Amino acid sequence: MKKLSARRRHPLTAVVVLLLALAATGGLYAAFAPADKAQADETAQSLAIEEGQKLYTVGCASCHGTGGQGTSDGPSIVGVGSAAVDFQVGTGRMPAQQPGAQVPAKKVIYSQSEIDQLAAYVASLGAGPIRPTEKQYSPEGADIARGGDLFRTNCAQCHNFTGEGGALTNGKYAPNLEGVDPKHIYEAMQTGPQNMPSFPDTTLPEKEKQDIIAYIKTVNGDDSESPGGLKLGGLGPVSEGLFGWIFGLGALIAVAIWVAAHTAKAKKS
Repeated sequence: MKKLSARRRHPLTAVVVLLLALAATGGLYAAFAPADKAQADETAQSLAIEEGQKLYTVGCASCHGTGGQGTSDGPSIVGVGSAAVDFQVGTGRMPAQQPGAQVPAKKVIYSQSEIDQLAAYVASLGAGPIRPTEKQYSPEGADIARGGDLFRTNCAQCHNFTGEGGALTNGKYAPNLEGVDPKHIYEAMQTGPQNMPSFPDTTLPEKEKQDIIAYIKTVNGDDSESPGGLKLGGLGPVSEGLFGWIFGLGALIAVAIWVAAHTAKAKKS
């Protein structure tokens, strides 16, 4: 009798063995954990793409085509990526009111969630630049002086020395960068909208983009000072020299005419 009782197993032994087996194979997690996070993310992304397609069909397909292939009224957007959509729609440039030499920024008509959905759909048409995270475009801790050097080298030819914009050819122009969201500045460098060249990370690394953004925000900030007084659009010594030449020389000519007129009167008398 003692031998038989010693061989008897505890009633919970089978349960313990089963739990250990499930844990070893991952079955315990599958049995008690909520729905897989990756699957949930995939479902959310699919829903975003679906809703984005609806928005695209109503607001974008007439110009860019039903599949983003482009038409005579708008270019192909296959492969432009979510960053381009976030920039163009997030600044109100798209949808465009009318064709022209350049599409200006205007009031945004979509909410950010709708912009995200549009970006998800367009990104699904072809791989392209991805929207940056706040950490990527935040100017906090950036090198402002280095950003100034990079801006003057790569950007000042069109946007002028302090980012106040400038005229280009055939009715085109480089827009004023004052007050532009750092995210949109970063995305513009990523995607090269309209007349602007693109600066991918292979050409202008993420850190250098942050430095440029920090410089733009600093020179156009409330604490920025102009030691010389009127900054004349921030165009630098050329505009200041032209101002001095026109008004200085004009004043000298006016004085010379006045002196000559009074001298002639004095001789007649």
